[in-house]
Amino acid sequence: MKRALITGINGQDGSYLAEFLLEKGYEVWGILRRNSNPESQTSRIQHIFKDIKLVYGDLTDISSLNSIIHQCRPHEIYNLAAQSHVRISFDMPIFTANVTGLGTLNLLEAVRLNDPTIKVYQASSSEMFGNSIDEDGYQRETTPLIPVSPYGCSKVFSYNICNNYKNSYDMFISNGILFNHESPRRGLNFVTNKVVKGAVDIKRGKAKSLALGNLDAKRDWGHAKDYVEAMWKILQQKKPEDFVIATGKQYNIRQFVNMVAEELSMKIKWRGKGKKEKCYDLNTKKIIIECDKSYFRPLDVNTLLGDAKKARIKLKWKPKINIKNLIKEMVEDEVKKIDY
Repeated sequence: MKRALITGINGQDGSYLAEFLLEKGYEVWGILRRNSNPESQTSRIQHIFKDIKLVYGDLTDISSLNSIIHQCRPHEIYNLAAQSHVRISFDMPIFTANVTGLGTLNLLEAVRLNDPTIKVYQASSSEMFGNSIDEDGYQRETTPLIPVSPYGCSKVFSYNICNNYKNSYDMFISNGILFNHESPRRGLNFVTNKVVKGAVDIKRGKAKSLALGNLDAKRDWGHAKDYVEAMWKILQQKKPEDFVIATGKQYNIRQFVNMVAEELSMKIKWRGKGKKEKCYDLNTKKIIIECDKSYFRPLDVNTLLGDAKKARIKLKWKPKINIKNLIKEMVEDEVKKIDY
């Protein structure tokens, strides 16, 4: 039986990946950071709690990683743990660099010292590109990495150190350059789930309005379920390679809001421009969305649009869930929470 170790197992991606690997017959181990409220840590994995093995550790503590790898003896490691919120990375750049950047180095060094034959998947991010795009408007494996946030910079360090260890020590280490991927398990501090929850609350009369940042930011959104399958496929290859994982379709925040409103049968209209733009509920004539300068990043990524051609050809991977069905699932899940 194959054993897999997942850092960040209690996050959106980690929980879906754990489910996926269990279905594949893996023995699944996961690393949790200790905190004073363990119940909140495991809400996404409660339904598989008895099927996985959880150990406490921290990417910033190499001694804990050494101990866990020695105890688990995994065949595959999926490094999904990070401080993954881009806006927060501007407020906490050192913490972000320590966890998201140096944490990866700690993990790789622990693997090298314990068993360099372990296959390692590194969760890289489209935020590494910054505003760097190819002439056709897409980003792919060969697009220059020019990050514009502490989070993006930390991910570039992780990406580069993974390739350095791969080439220096002949280790199997692959980067999955994942574009935005969402689900009902997405944290509320991410714009997609914030919009869904906010719209449902406004529709139900539980909230009056919602504050957002840059409505013109364009993103390539997929479903986390599809993307964890790609992670697994990346580690099943004969040799380690890096892959862009994306849908190849793009929408801005305003369009995402429009699709959520449509799913909720809300009639809305946008008025104004820039930071003064507002969204009105046509039934109540009230403002339901305004721009708040506190949600704007000091420097933003204007457009993210991935070309996953390499993944389609080599991994035989393509997304199954489109954005309309993603939003439908997220809205239905949020409505169920309220009804429950």
